[in-house]
Amino acid sequence: MKTSDFDYSLPPEAIAQTPLEPRDSSRLFVLNRRTGHIEHNVFHQLGHYLRRGDLLIVNETRVIPARLYATKPSGGKVELLLLQRVSSEANGETWEALVGGKRITEGKRLRLEDGLEAEVTAVLEGSRRQIHFTESIESHLARLGHTPLPPYIHTPLDDPERYQTVYARQPGSAAAPTAGLHFTPRLIETLKAQGIGFAAVTLHVGLDTFAPVTEESPTEHVMHTEWRQIPPETAALVNQAKSSGGRVIAVGTTSVRTLESAARDGRLSPLTGPTDLFILPGYQYQIVDAMITNFHLPKSTLLMLVSAFAGKSLVLSAYQTAVQEGYRFYSFGDAMLII
Repeated sequence: MKTSDFDYSLPPEAIAQTPLEPRDSSRLFVLNRRTGHIEHNVFHQLGHYLRRGDLLIVNETRVIPARLYATKPSGGKVELLLLQRVSSEANGETWEALVGGKRITEGKRLRLEDGLEAEVTAVLEGSRRQIHFTESIESHLARLGHTPLPPYIHTPLDDPERYQTVYARQPGSAAAPTAGLHFTPRLIETLKAQGIGFAAVTLHVGLDTFAPVTEESPTEHVMHTEWRQIPPETAALVNQAKSSGGRVIAVGTTSVRTLESAARDGRLSPLTGPTDLFILPGYQYQIVDAMITNFHLPKSTLLMLVSAFAGKSLVLSAYQTAVQEGYRFYSFGDAMLII
């Protein structure tokens, strides 16, 4: 298996720059992974492909305004993108962050725009650093933070809430679980009235999730950990659905990884803590029966995960069809349902 096996050509104009309104007006590409059959629909018709007893698993994480600006003692500008909290102490907090700026070495002191002080406590891989803030960062984010958008989106958002799911509850992500962006409160209520269940997990998304794999072999790629939580009530609902013949349908690859990271012998256990699960073709899914997902970047871990679920050749063929049919790709793009 080579990373180049997961490459494909995408015209730049296929990359969605703005979200559609309403949310559930996005197109829905429906792929049957057993037969290869394809249907084209609209997301608000999702219930047409679901049945009573199915269980949708959503990721309740909320994107934090994680992009911050600071200065060095020399006056040089520094950009921080918070990825995940490492620890909280009496004298502040330590975060892992991507840092933009020159000579950001261990021991370098930084000052945010409102005077909060920080120090680089460790130099990690690439532009990653551990940053210790002298107090909790939460209140500063509300005033100074900017919502980070993926680098392929060049159009600013009029409303930052449009990069949040309607069910976002738990702050902590550097990026949105984008498959969930298509849901509206009305659609959720319609599906519930149809007898379809909803349950929640949390996985705080780091930017590694979306980054292309640069190693020649995907097996050499290292996934950084992300914090996730599966509540006992969600585990119980999943196990009940599995035992009664209902399908567990993951909304987004983050929900997929969260569920599969806590699977044991086909059952789901409540769990809280880090995961670095990297799903590649050959992986045997234990919990997820179907998934809702967006169209992913070439050579990304997400495309590999989807290929592990439906088969690489079928997925890449479906992507080629989606390009030909004018589907919108990536975070603000259209959705795919794999059944």
